[in-house]
Amino acid sequence: MHIRRTPRQTNPVARALATALTTVVLVAACSAGSSVTATSDAAEAALAPLPRTTPPALAPYYGQKLAWRKCGVEGFQCATLKAPRDYADPGSGDVRLAVARKQTTGKNKPLGSLLVNPGGPGGSAVDYLQRYAGIGYPAEVRARYDMVAMDPRGVARSEPVECLSGRQMDAYTQADVTPDDVAETDVLVGQFKKFAEGCGAHSPKLLRHVSTVEAARDMDILRAVLGDRQLNYVGASYGTFLGATYAGLFPQRAGRLVLDGAMDPSLSARRLNLQQTAGFETAFQAFAKECVRQTDCPLGGKGTTTAQVGDRLKAFFHQLDEHPIPAGDADGRTVGEALATTGVIAAMYDETAWTQLREALTSAMKKRDGGGLLALADSYYERDEDGRYTNLMFANAAVNCLDLPPAFDTPEQVEKDLPAFEKASPVFGRGLAWAALSCAYWPVRATGGQHRIEARGAGPIVVVGTTRDPATPYSWAESLSRQLSSARLLTYAGDGHTAYGRGSTCIDSTINAYLLKGTPPTNGKRCS
Repeated sequence: MHIRRTPRQTNPVARALATALTTVVLVAACSAGSSVTATSDAAEAALAPLPRTTPPALAPYYGQKLAWRKCGVEGFQCATLKAPRDYADPGSGDVRLAVARKQTTGKNKPLGSLLVNPGGPGGSAVDYLQRYAGIGYPAEVRARYDMVAMDPRGVARSEPVECLSGRQMDAYTQADVTPDDVAETDVLVGQFKKFAEGCGAHSPKLLRHVSTVEAARDMDILRAVLGDRQLNYVGASYGTFLGATYAGLFPQRAGRLVLDGAMDPSLSARRLNLQQTAGFETAFQAFAKECVRQTDCPLGGKGTTTAQVGDRLKAFFHQLDEHPIPAGDADGRTVGEALATTGVIAAMYDETAWTQLREALTSAMKKRDGGGLLALADSYYERDEDGRYTNLMFANAAVNCLDLPPAFDTPEQVEKDLPAFEKASPVFGRGLAWAALSCAYWPVRATGGQHRIEARGAGPIVVVGTTRDPATPYSWAESLSRQLSSARLLTYAGDGHTAYGRGSTCIDSTINAYLLKGTPPTNGKRCS
């Protein structure tokens, strides 16, 4: 299960993040220019900072001037930043990165640039800026900062990684991720291999250089080119790992950093996947409790336990595995277990989508109409009505498979670990365990590994965790806050993925005070 963060939009599912069918490797990286040593299950080494002096070979990149231009969205400007494709060999070629900004119009003294990243990996930061952050962040923040975003290498407008056609992706997203026998397992492995081979064929050079460390180094070039002494940054979900990595590499250049929906870089891929599986189970139980209180809950009513709700949903998934239902899709797709599971998981990211999920499940279970679940799944995968997919899923896999060695190397390893995953989530555990196998067939060997991030010498860094976050479990925020030498943990006691801008006055005012005045919260502050 990949995790990402998207802007708040009218359709709550457009905020749903990730995919259940590609690798569940989440994040943690080291690559050219960093030094860590990974252990089997818990990292002992810390990410080493880079030298403060810019290497002469990188001077042309740090000294470049951006040519800002209009880019089709009123009030925003766009430019292209050049960075070395390979930081270990800057002369071997460049990567061109899309940058966008909305300049401050406030009367008070500007505070510089505020870089934003919505997560992923694979989420377009430029889209996030233009559709949400640049117009939806608090007015007082936008009045003091130039709002800036850069699509990371391999993402959206920044030399996007490509892998499969729309029709091939349709087949991939419908692959059965709960195989019942060797034949079904072989089909699933075949889909993983086809996906990986497609990425290798379409993006052979860049695929080796889309790690989180390299993306963080690109951010430092952008900081310098924008004229900022330090980087001010708000990152959500995977964006927290990107921001923490920046702080670890450049602690003296880390300014006001907000890491919302925090990742834990110290964990192995297996542990990350297993703990995220438990996170989705926590969110599902919260949904189940809310569902049975409603008169239109198709999974039970008053007195129905969360375990019974889960059993009924699993039974429905099993029915769909045997007999998919129509969805009124122009391309003839039906809804089987895979797409139905994806649709349910999509709604776990935001509690405001739970009503839509109840309606979709009611239509599917009582009327054999899978249209609602398919709409949820399509939003999750960023598939449009014409059958086109964004490159989210391709970039997601490319970054994750480079950042960490795979959780599993063989189907036999998955089989052996199924009990642990099903214990973590009786509803989703089996499918998420099998999804974690996909990086085993990746055409490029992982360059990264698990590690702690300490960022010694950085100023206060605000780490935000939500207690019932499905995608980034609260324990990850606790862990990252212990690793970072200057972290301040800010807790939101509630549901959903991430906390800033989601309705908590306490969270928003605390983060705004930090961004505007440099005043960090007391470590351990709790909001609801």
